[in-house]
Amino acid sequence: MKKTLTILICKLLRFALKLIGKGSSKPGQVALKLCPDILSRIELPRYIIAVTGSNGKTSTVEMIAHILTQNGKSVAWNKEGSNQIEGVTTLVLDSATLGGRVKADILLIESDERFARYTFRYIRPTHYVITNLYRDQLTRNGHPEWVYDALLDSITDGTQLILNADDPLVSSFGEDRDNVVRFGADKLSSDTEELVSVYNDGAYCPVCKSPMVYSTHHYNHIGHYRCTACGYHRRDTQYTITAVDLDRGVMTIDGKYEITLALKSLYNIYNILAAYTVASIVGIDGAKIAADMNHYVLKNGRVITFTLGKRHGTMLTSKHENSISYDQSLRVAAAHKEGCDVLIIVDAVSRKYFTSDVSWLYDIDFEMLGHPNIHEIVLAGKYVNDLAVRFSYTDIPQEKIRLFSDIDSAADYLNSDRSEYLYVITCFSDKGKFLVKVKED
Repeated sequence: MKKTLTILICKLLRFALKLIGKGSSKPGQVALKLCPDILSRIELPRYIIAVTGSNGKTSTVEMIAHILTQNGKSVAWNKEGSNQIEGVTTLVLDSATLGGRVKADILLIESDERFARYTFRYIRPTHYVITNLYRDQLTRNGHPEWVYDALLDSITDGTQLILNADDPLVSSFGEDRDNVVRFGADKLSSDTEELVSVYNDGAYCPVCKSPMVYSTHHYNHIGHYRCTACGYHRRDTQYTITAVDLDRGVMTIDGKYEITLALKSLYNIYNILAAYTVASIVGIDGAKIAADMNHYVLKNGRVITFTLGKRHGTMLTSKHENSISYDQSLRVAAAHKEGCDVLIIVDAVSRKYFTSDVSWLYDIDFEMLGHPNIHEIVLAGKYVNDLAVRFSYTDIPQEKIRLFSDIDSAADYLNSDRSEYLYVITCFSDKGKFLVKVKED
């Protein structure tokens, strides 16, 4: 009776909050107070797929859900990205019958990397994807190795780990474990022999802390590595990106499946590969997966195309306090061969914590915007002067840079008769402040 009542209250709260456009964590929060072990009382489907990591969780989960539903699977998943235990509880109970059985073939969970150990105390994933571990939001996550320790507590026996082999910290979760699948990329034409980012999180072995060497870098510390002391190294992959042509916007998986990219980003191809890996394990044919992912445009608001006056553009949401997310967005802009302008907005550092820490700006490789493809750089928002100081340490000519503390003024300045494509790079917390000035495509 307690289980049924808790599920019913959760469903009613969820329905009411949807009507007024509120989030999805409150119903789960109430349910957990009414019945703290409610998740252990629910009958779950055969497949329970979890996805976590510093970056790409929401996009990867959306892609997995898209592929599975296109192939006739019913999927319960947290579309809103509410990924702590309260949001996951809302997802599970809202997808269940009053008797406590989830009405789906597959339960697909995006989980916050810090809180996964609490969520998976009651729900044991059958398949557990870990995308990457990057320095991310210092006030919340400290260092990637701290997040590693938090995630380690969420891994239970009987769960198949699906790991990014090219991330040394992530791949080490699979050491001394049998039930492990790895995905990654062969050496690519866009690789570099030397590290080109402004810091090196792959300098030391995650197993023995000795120096590591790389034979190739895909980006930042993602690549092919080997420890000089204990022999820890990049493991073989079962699902592999065998070629990428970012100019054409095409990636190849396992040497035979081509996917045309809607977003020409190395970062994006890893999300696609993770989704491909999960769908393959579930039993979807590789050719069908590739067809489903061709030209796929994310619906989660991470990438938005727009028109500003006569100009066309793309907004790339790059989490503030996350340098690798920013680096990948900057790389997309720098690769725009027809030439473009770039607007960077930092108006609110954190969505959840009051902080004015801008040290993370110095981890971002803004030097990429010195590329000849970039015509003008506009910096905007409350922290425009902090951005300006960071840019003063680059070799980018100051005459290419414009400063606006007011986002509306920056948008008005860019709303001109010029034809250059426009990239806007900002965070979820700030994107709406610009989008009110444009027409979304």
